[in-house]
Amino acid sequence: MTNQTPTTIRPLRTGDETAWRVLWTDYLAFYKTTRPDAVYASTFARLLGGDDHDFHCLIAERDGMPVGLAHYLFHRHCWRIESVCYLQDLFADPSVRGIGVGRQLIEAVYAAADTAGAPTVYWLTQDDNTTGRQLYDRVGKLTNFIKYERPS
Repeated sequence: MTNQTPTTIRPLRTGDETAWRVLWTDYLAFYKTTRPDAVYASTFARLLGGDDHDFHCLIAERDGMPVGLAHYLFHRHCWRIESVCYLQDLFADPSVRGIGVGRQLIEAVYAAADTAGAPTVYWLTQDDNTTGRQLYDRVGKLTNFIKYERPS
């Protein structure tokens, strides 16, 4: 794979399960977590389920090999009539970082949101994700919201 190799962004397909599992495992490892096999199976099934209110997946592909993924969801919002889009997971294999794969995935999610009539796309990241934030600062707007969650 060279930098001249074009990147194709496409929807997840049934035959992608093995490659998708590798990419998602690497994504989860970045955030220092793992999930049981049942979660992998359930998530993959949901991604292919066709429910407009369930998660969707885009795959970045180079030379016929999946090298990145984006998981996103449309949901209702109390402050808007239209649904909004939450980009939950974004990952590019380290071998293709810095050549635009992450940007292309985000732009493809933006396009999906536009097609769905969702005016807002948002995502979260850890504050120390400096590599990711270099991209996010170019393609998004940092907000001043702080996330809280129920204690375990």
